[in-house]
Amino acid sequence: MLQSMTGYGKATGNYKDKKIVVEVRSLNSKNLDLTARIAPLYKPLELELRKKVGQVLDRGKTELSINIENTGATANYVINQALAKAYYKDLKQLSADLEEEQDLLPMVLRMPEIYINQTEELSEEESNYLMELLDEALQKLVDFRAQEGVSLAQDFTDRITTIKTLLDEVPKYEDLRIDIIKERMRKGFEDNNAQSIDENRFEQELIYYIEKLDVSEEKVRLANHLDYFIETMNQSDIPVGKKLGFISQEIGREINTLGSKSYHVDLQKIVVNMKDNLEKIKEQVLNTL
Repeated sequence: MLQSMTGYGKATGNYKDKKIVVEVRSLNSKNLDLTARIAPLYKPLELELRKKVGQVLDRGKTELSINIENTGATANYVINQALAKAYYKDLKQLSADLEEEQDLLPMVLRMPEIYINQTEELSEEESNYLMELLDEALQKLVDFRAQEGVSLAQDFTDRITTIKTLLDEVPKYEDLRIDIIKERMRKGFEDNNAQSIDENRFEQELIYYIEKLDVSEEKVRLANHLDYFIETMNQSDIPVGKKLGFISQEIGREINTLGSKSYHVDLQKIVVNMKDNLEKIKEQVLNTL
């Protein structure tokens, strides 16, 4: 099933006197680009956490956030004074810039990682619990991506169908296009004061010229590429975003060639509409896993 690279997953759980919040966000990117903001207690697990994210998410600019909120009364937690002063300084500068008076200390005390635990050691049980929360958050992100993928697939299908419909309109203008080219060539002779025209030679030149402008191959290749796009999109359980990008490039080449051989105003309009739909497809393919 098609998946978007945009996703969000959140898992929250309580372990003893702590509330643990795990969040994973992803946006489009050519590769997996992972940044992590992890509470100090869980820093020793960072490599393992990153590995788990990488196993689930193939691509995307991804942000992992793990925060702890203390829910019990314990003397082990103290204020991280260095961080508190940094928060206070930044908030004070922002308040001055905005010319807004604020009681900053309560705001500082609610900032992330403002409390630190001086004595607590990370147990194996808590480590396993954190990993379970990460699994839950990742699954929610994958589900989110799948839901977005359904919308992407429908949009792709609609636009590919539109291009196919436009392609079916091309043949009705091909004969008219030939008549236009023939008249242009004949008028060119007349404008150059040609005394007489060898009709046989004229027809030979016309046939040669028309053969160079034949779009039969372009129509066949374009139709095949459109079918291949849908076939690839419907492949299940494998990422197809990059492949769809390559196919859309091939579709663009055939549409461009068709446009260069149009020589008819209505045929040119068809090509413009094809290009418009293809550009929308290319924009969405960039966000497709």
